[in-house]
Amino acid sequence: MMTNFEQIRSEAKAKGKKKMVVAPVPAGMDFTALSEAVSEGMVAPIFIGSSDAMSPWAKARGKKASDIECVEEPDALKALALAIEKLRKGEADILMRGDMAPGPFLGIVLDREKGLLKERVASVVSVFDPPSVNRVTMVTDTYINSFPSIVEKVAITENVIRLAGVLGFATPKIAALSAIEQVNPAIPSTMDAAILSKMAERRQFGDVVLEGPLDIDCAVSRRAATRKGVHSAVTGHGDIYLMPNVEAGLLMAELTVFIGQTPMACALMGVSRPVVLNLPFVPAENRVTEIELAVLLCGRL
Repeated sequence: MMTNFEQIRSEAKAKGKKKMVVAPVPAGMDFTALSEAVSEGMVAPIFIGSSDAMSPWAKARGKKASDIECVEEPDALKALALAIEKLRKGEADILMRGDMAPGPFLGIVLDREKGLLKERVASVVSVFDPPSVNRVTMVTDTYINSFPSIVEKVAITENVIRLAGVLGFATPKIAALSAIEQVNPAIPSTMDAAILSKMAERRQFGDVVLEGPLDIDCAVSRRAATRKGVHSAVTGHGDIYLMPNVEAGLLMAELTVFIGQTPMACALMGVSRPVVLNLPFVPAENRVTEIELAVLLCGRL
């Protein structure tokens, strides 16, 4: 299993250079993470948008603008549509969000007819590199599905298990979180967690261990779980935390980053090609890790 972000970088560099299309590209775009990924030999960029925007970047790298692949398209929506078409035709491997708000960007990318949606639903996995843990940990969904149904939660679970496999987790331990650790019909998320737990018990998710419902106390502390009568291999040793809804997921991700100061990067799952979202709550210093995750996901979605 991947133990930290440095290992993710090492594995990504070993995969060889991938073509990453960036769209739409405006004047004043921040190329910091992209520059680092290019310098490490992980990606070769294709820009769709304003050639004037990438000219200073090319010059700073000692290249002529004509040496960089760029499609001139000032209209942001058309630029993104062209980028998706390149991915669908196999002319590019990865899509990176340029200067477009995440909502409209995802609306186009996840269109069932013209976008990249592959599974029943897409979901965002926040991957953390906690300093006190000897492995990366995952939290989902942290951005897309507001109040997912049990059908959608099954898809979200399948999405994160796929990412866990890419990160080397042979038998991931999954905590399905709720407000309490007991099944209570008055709290729907406890019912959903219990269903997911029973499905995992019957190996409907493959080789995983999934326990739920668990409150945060039981999920992160074996001692607390034992005190409450919960006995599971997941308690205190979770690799993945399934959130009851996006409010809880996004808040946990932001608190862990901004207050806990824990490195984090995001991966979009449920799509046919890797997508680098560049979400606002991802620390700037971890943006390149998102590119590295996308490189690892190439051909494995």
